Amino acid sequence: MNLQVPRGHGKESTMKVLILGANGFIGSHLCEAILDQRDWTVTAHDLVGGNLGNCLGRERFSLRLGDAFSDLDWIEEQVASCDVVLPLVGVAKPSFYLSRPLWTFELDFELNLKIVRFCVARKKRVIFPSTSEVYGMSSDRILYEESSPLTVGPIGKMRWIYSCAKQMMDRVIVAYGQEEGLRYTLFRPFNWIGPRLDSFDDARERRARSVTQFVYDIVQGRPVTLVNGGGQRRSFTWIGDGIEALMAIIGDEKGSDGKIFNIGNPANNRSISELVDHLVRILETFPETAQQARSAEIVVQSAESYYGNGYDDMQDRVPSIENIERCLGWRPRTTLDEALRRTVEGLIRP
Repeated sequence: MNLQVPRGHGKESTMKVLILGANGFIGSHLCEAILDQRDWTVTAHDLVGGNLGNCLGRERFSLRLGDAFSDLDWIEEQVASCDVVLPLVGVAKPSFYLSRPLWTFELDFELNLKIVRFCVARKKRVIFPSTSEVYGMSSDRILYEESSPLTVGPIGKMRWIYSCAKQMMDRVIVAYGQEEGLRYTLFRPFNWIGPRLDSFDDARERRARSVTQFVYDIVQGRPVTLVNGGGQRRSFTWIGDGIEALMAIIGDEKGSDGKIFNIGNPANNRSISELVDHLVRILETFPETAQQARSAEIVVQSAESYYGNGYDDMQDRVPSIENIERCLGWRPRTTLDEALRRTVEGLIRP
């Protein structure tokens, strides 16, 4: 893989990066990668810092704990003094789209709009986390950033409020680029997996995403539930591959400015039922989980009974990654089995 990322000289070597929502799945891995691989300075913000233990105390890292809504004055000051902003604050769990749709909208749209406007006013570059969910139930099997239609379900299906909030942010950012000269890159993660994706506490309450939920259920001897039979397909992507793509985006403004990038692994496209099969086989190889895996019970449940009647879904998501490969030379490298094994190990041997 030939990542076109200059390093070790000029502005890139002294870059100041502001990461909001830094304690989350993507943010914590990104903070670690920057500190390990670059000379950039990281200013981080989040409510808590439990995932950032490998960053605390390091010379080029500072963390402020607080609520982003209450800390907007501080955030504006940091935007003014940084080179690039990554607003990673947001809700990204389907269970919350249904149970707390207003909170989802307030975080994913209203808060991020304020932060983007700070970037516009201060003429700062923003790298914004869009989502594969913006494609919704697109009629395209291969999803292209510049041409695939973005199709979502009825208003009463609250599952789509996250998709709509993210899609509107995409449109507003591009409009600011057109009218105000905002320097931006939008990136769309496709089912990134790895350590810290969710916790077993989330899974205990059935609020975790698929991989963590399935591992927890198998380990605890609970039935593994396939919603609507598990025929839905996703393209699972190792977090390390995704972070390499983000590092390339941050380091190469010329190659990424004004672009939208899908970041996913088309080779890892599997159905949810196939995902469970992979996880069972992997858990059978760990002595502490082998017995539970061999006796795993799989049940089928309708989406309405599992999530409630506000749920809706897309049957497949396969990203085109031609754009990021052409502009930055990035391609994913990690197979599904390798990604799942690393994720499982991080869950059962934290």
